[in-house]
Amino acid sequence: MVFKRAMVSCCTAATLVLTVSCGSQSSDAGTEISGRVVVFAAASLTDVFDAMATAFEAEFPGADVQLNLAGSSTLREQILGGAPGDVFASADERNMGIVNSAGELESAPMIFARNSLQIAVPVSNPGEVTSLADLADDDLLIGICAEGVPCGDFARLVLDAAGVEASIDTNEGDVRALLTKIEANELDAGIVYTTDIESSSGVTGVNIPDEVNVEVEYPMAALAAAPNPVVAGAFVDFVLSPMGQDIVVAEGFDPR
Repeated sequence: MVFKRAMVSCCTAATLVLTVSCGSQSSDAGTEISGRVVVFAAASLTDVFDAMATAFEAEFPGADVQLNLAGSSTLREQILGGAPGDVFASADERNMGIVNSAGELESAPMIFARNSLQIAVPVSNPGEVTSLADLADDDLLIGICAEGVPCGDFARLVLDAAGVEASIDTNEGDVRALLTKIEANELDAGIVYTTDIESSSGVTGVNIPDEVNVEVEYPMAALAAAPNPVVAGAFVDFVLSPMGQDIVVAEGFDPR
């Protein structure tokens, strides 16, 4: 992590101001980037947005990034319910589209990262899970995310494509809650994002064949009612910038 932060900070603040100023009307050249920016981000973005926030604050010491991390569907409902926020980063385009249709976005959402799915099992793999077909075993404890949550919807697409009727014992509200139960050996297996497995020392991954896997695209946008639109626009532009994309890749995601 220290290396990644050092890599991000190698550019000067002046260079980053120029980069950030190019992509958003909210961050015009010469405008001071300061104040709090509240970022509503999908739970699977926890690690990459922690790193992103640290880098953004290092380049703009007057900025304060606060992350609201949850399932994308939960964040969607918070935004539609009037919860104050500046930026929305979703794990799918469906939830972003609902927010957009409600007139809650300042501009068109942009894809900033990509991901895929894997089967997560505890390191010892007590259920001896080796493929999607094993998730149909009634003797195993299997978890996926709930319907309406992107990781759950994507998992169901994968299972349907593979022709597997999984024996599901729990439907979790977000991918980090599911991952925690697998790490604690409360479940024998679950379907999570590839990046979640890479970030955890408590699980190991079982590959899902490419022909039934999905490409997950992460869109983000500043919110129309952002209390701090200048920093909101700057943060979005930072994530899309070469520096931001370096962080995306360093945290295991594919770039936009």
